[in-house]
Amino acid sequence: MMCGDGINDTLALTLSDIGVSVNTGTDIAMDSSDVILTSNDLKSITKLINISKKTIRNIKQNLFWAFFYNLFMIPIATGILRPIGISINPMMASLAMVLSSITVILNALRLRKS
Repeated sequence: MMCGDGINDTLALTLSDIGVSVNTGTDIAMDSSDVILTSNDLKSITKLINISKKTIRNIKQNLFWAFFYNLFMIPIATGILRPIGISINPMMASLAMVLSSITVILNALRLRKS
């Protein structure tokens, strides 16, 4: 991670894994960086790292629940399990799909409280 705010930092910001600049830096530094801090306080870098970790954890949770849901609901919705007595009305299947999407969205919105 490289944090910079001037023209001389542009190359390092571009070549680093994560380039961080502050909003009062030069335009070229902000264009070259991956993240722009809204405050000039460097303590916000720790907040950046914490929210990044929470975001990755949230992405993994959403992928798990979407995979888990699709693993069980797609065979039911397509009628593959009808011979053993498990079926679902197409309207209910579409409602279940909407509820799955809403669950993922609500889980992602939890990050706003962080």
